[in-house]
Amino acid sequence: MRGGSLCPSRSPVSSAGPAAPDSTVGSQIKDGGLPGPVAPVQSSVPEREDMPEFVVTALLAPSRLSLKLLRALVMSLVYLAALVAAVVYSCIALTNVLCRPRRGCCGRQRLSAPDCLRDPTLGEHCFLTLRSSGLRLHYVSAGRGNGPLMLFLHGFPENWFSWRFQLREFQSRFHVVAVDLRGYGPSDAPKDVDCYTVDLLLADIKDIILGLGYSKCILVSHDWGAILAWNFSIYFPSLVDRMIVVSGPPMSVFQEYSVRHIGQFFRSNYLFLFQLPWLPERLLSLSDFQILKDVFTNRKTGIPRLTPCELEAFLYYFSQPGGLTGPLNYYRNLFKNFPLEPQELSTPTLLLWGEKDHTLQQGLVGAISSRFVPGRLESHILPGSGHWIPQSHPQEMHQYMWAFLQDLLD
Repeated sequence: MRGGSLCPSRSPVSSAGPAAPDSTVGSQIKDGGLPGPVAPVQSSVPEREDMPEFVVTALLAPSRLSLKLLRALVMSLVYLAALVAAVVYSCIALTNVLCRPRRGCCGRQRLSAPDCLRDPTLGEHCFLTLRSSGLRLHYVSAGRGNGPLMLFLHGFPENWFSWRFQLREFQSRFHVVAVDLRGYGPSDAPKDVDCYTVDLLLADIKDIILGLGYSKCILVSHDWGAILAWNFSIYFPSLVDRMIVVSGPPMSVFQEYSVRHIGQFFRSNYLFLFQLPWLPERLLSLSDFQILKDVFTNRKTGIPRLTPCELEAFLYYFSQPGGLTGPLNYYRNLFKNFPLEPQELSTPTLLLWGEKDHTLQQGLVGAISSRFVPGRLESHILPGSGHWIPQSHPQEMHQYMWAFLQDLLD
């Protein structure tokens, strides 16, 4: 249902917490009998009268007003930065058009998928209908029955294919599943921006795990997938046994760190461009998606040894009608909940970071560590690596993963 609109109205995150205890839990079952009625508890503490609602409203009014003003100020700055980014990226896109006039102004739609997307060694292509939303998500699966579920969440501008090395490496001991998140590839892509809020995306992950027949998983994530994985481990901790996070901070850590380190804002300048409607899709597709091609193939910041077929594996889906809108809608919801409250992290996690990551500063690793329960985080900065570790340095990543998961295998 690419292009459809289907968004549940209830927020799954708000329902993720533990259920309220039943008031009759204190009744005891004696001699095998049924519990009788619970006698009212006599209390010597006098009942406190509730504060009148208008008084509560009056007391909270200054805080609410301050928060609204702060959010209005932040959004004003965000859209100001978006306009500046639009001018810069427009110049880049127009330069690409002038330097490559034969490609034209529009992205060329790919009519057939490249052969590497059909590589049988990577796994079987399947679809899963999600319980919460009814959306159908595409995933590639291998190694069912060989061990625990290992679920992979990709980033932008990627898809399931970015986990090709890991699918081959771990299918002998795990059931490996690489999913196309909603809006990506063959997965359903609702049109509305509000269909890409974090709470709905977390519900997707929950439905994937349960829909595949598991009660927990090893969650492996990169970039945008990492943002979702951090949140998922907070709101659904019982569904995550271990996490492997590559090049992606929790959103609350990113917000706090960026406010204190202005250089991070400049590295993430594309975030502001993506807040605008329709223009980012247009700019990214100019000159046959040259900006996206540069992201993947740049000599300093791209993916080394990426073959033309592998490049087309990413461009193929983005070249389809509306193929960019769903992924960009993730970014358009990024600032809606500013500011975010700091949250403690406790899921056992392996964090891998690139020494030469051009989008995320190394200081974020220390900021993430400060939020963790002691002893639950193992972090490594990979020398010489950039942002695309799962594709650029798969062997180093696999070594760290096998060591981190060794006790599960034993």
